[in-house]
Amino acid sequence: MSAPAGTPGPPETDDHTGGGTTAPPTPRALARRRRREALRRFAREYARRRAGLVGLAGLLAIGALALTAPLFIDQAHLTVTGAPGTAYEPPSARFPLGTDNFGRSILDLVVWGARVSLTVGFLATAVSVVLGTLVGMTAGHFGASGGSAGRFVSSALMRVTDWFLVLPTLVLAVALAAVLPRGTGTIIIAIGLTVWPATARLVRAQTLAVEARPYVERARALGGGHAHVMLWHVLPNVMPVVLAQTTLLVATSIIAESTLAFLGVGDPTTVSWGGILDAARNSGAISSGIWWYMVPPGLAIAVVALSFTLCGRALESVINPRLREQR
Repeated sequence: MSAPAGTPGPPETDDHTGGGTTAPPTPRALARRRRREALRRFAREYARRRAGLVGLAGLLAIGALALTAPLFIDQAHLTVTGAPGTAYEPPSARFPLGTDNFGRSILDLVVWGARVSLTVGFLATAVSVVLGTLVGMTAGHFGASGGSAGRFVSSALMRVTDWFLVLPTLVLAVALAAVLPRGTGTIIIAIGLTVWPATARLVRAQTLAVEARPYVERARALGGGHAHVMLWHVLPNVMPVVLAQTTLLVATSIIAESTLAFLGVGDPTTVSWGGILDAARNSGAISSGIWWYMVPPGLAIAVVALSFTLCGRALESVINPRLREQR
């Protein structure tokens, strides 16, 4: 039977909710949705850069090889007393890259050396990025909104940064590695304390740009302190730049570690690419023309540095809209 005219009908329902109205998404759900969309856009933009994909594939392959090295390399064969071959064997089916002056497989040394070189590169970069981000963000924030005292702090921090910039990085790293106790931790500290000024300069410039935006002024007007503005407004906006800078610094740190090890100030108890080159130099392999002792670690350093550089340039072009438009 139909309802009489003028009688209100049943309330409209949403078929997707089984009879109830759809609840609006919570702010947390909206934030998660925005993050997922941003990640998808980032992945699509990065996938368009073939050079970045080549670099990423190289890093994944080398990283997987370094992580799984203990599964197929006997650590006893890396010692002088447990060498499986004779000295200076040329490349063969048994030793694809030949042996060193102690009879150790060069292939095993290069694969195992990736573990130390990559670890030092990542940790030294972490030290450098944290220090450079802290100094650059502090200098930029207080230089823009800290009054006379803040400008003094900013000027003092940047003069220290300039002092580190004019010092020869390699000489300073060698001096620190020579003064501190020899070890992998010393190499990490020496590299991290010498390559941070470029990050500080970059972060300071980005911080000054962020500090001039209206929502930062509004946050200050509503009572936001220095810590609130730096952590919730400045840091999220400088992180993309820091991420791109990090990928470039890892390559620099790996080359620095190899250089320090080649100069003899590295850790002699660990196997690294620079240490292999130093051992080849000390054993006379360079003058004797034993190329299989020198070329593989040098190529490994070049491939990893190039892979990180390609990834860093691709990230920079994705993050920077101007570079994206020039593509």
